[in-house]
Amino acid sequence: MKLAIPREAAPGELRCAVTPDSVKRLAALGLSVAVEAGAGAGAGAGDAALAEAGATIVDDPRALLADARIVCRVQPPSEAEAEALPLDVLLVSFLPASTPRPVIERLRQRRASCFSFELVPRISRAQAMDALSSQASIAGYKAVLLAAARLPKILPLQMTAAGTIAPARVLVMGAGVAGLQAIATARRLGAVVEATDVRTAAREEVTSLGARFVELELEAQEGAGGYARAQSEEFLKRQRALVAERVAASDVVVTTAAIPGRRAPVLVTEAMVRSMRPGSVIVDGAADTGGNCELTVIGEEVDRHGVTIIGRRNLPATVPAAASQVFARNVAEVLQHLVHDGALVLDLDDPVTGPSLAIHAGEVRSPQMQAPPG
Repeated sequence: MKLAIPREAAPGELRCAVTPDSVKRLAALGLSVAVEAGAGAGAGAGDAALAEAGATIVDDPRALLADARIVCRVQPPSEAEAEALPLDVLLVSFLPASTPRPVIERLRQRRASCFSFELVPRISRAQAMDALSSQASIAGYKAVLLAAARLPKILPLQMTAAGTIAPARVLVMGAGVAGLQAIATARRLGAVVEATDVRTAAREEVTSLGARFVELELEAQEGAGGYARAQSEEFLKRQRALVAERVAASDVVVTTAAIPGRRAPVLVTEAMVRSMRPGSVIVDGAADTGGNCELTVIGEEVDRHGVTIIGRRNLPATVPAAASQVFARNVAEVLQHLVHDGALVLDLDDPVTGPSLAIHAGEVRSPQMQAPPG
């Protein structure tokens, strides 16, 4: 059974769905792995390394997809890429609810079955398939490094003969996977770290990393599956009032609050930005879904009121080797779950497979994708 890995065409996307190590795992499942030439170059997995691991390198994209039963990629396909897929193919990739309707329609017309990483359930048996978490961890790490590079002071305490330099103060908003990695990274670099989250259960995780949890004396705000649920505007106003003082006291603010299938909530207002000291930095880790800061310019780095606001998209792709390493493992775990004795088994009653199939045999199953756009 042929598995095809196309080269990612999205601007700035350097990740790849396979690595030499994962090629060996996939081959052990009885899969014939074909990779488009250059697909792994940006992630440090050159054609020679992939070929040595057992992959077939294919120059022609049409030949790559010919007779492929499974296609794995990082980004959702474009409309043209969806149109080029073989009939009845299994697509394994990120496929958010915001995927353009023409792409969804093309996938439906190709009778594709689409395993979406956004829909993988948060249950123990699916943890190794959770690409959202693996990529969020990379993003949280990189967010702190971006802030440290832009901040006009150092993060750790430094005591010298010339005097003492106080440590930088970092506030992390959102203590999910990305936020916890941001906390851990900032702490390793020597910063004094505080964190906020609407889920009361996050307090223990935050404090275990050596950060102070900024108490929000509000009702629990945890939704299904362990995700933060969407908040009312009244709740968000109360939250902003509680954290405004901590924002003003911080040298760095890293925001990571995201709600699956929804626009990111605005947590940092223009008034909060104005209250920060000149030279402070905000890294908006939710830029891909609209941004947590009111002044974020998506995809850009801007100066507003003397504060640097970084709204860079797709932070995991800026660390492509590590991000591809863990993503390829997620892909391999998915296929290990779906391939048995060399045959593809898509059991809709399975607690992992059923919920993860946004589209099956041309039928759109995801309620978010079925809803009209907007």
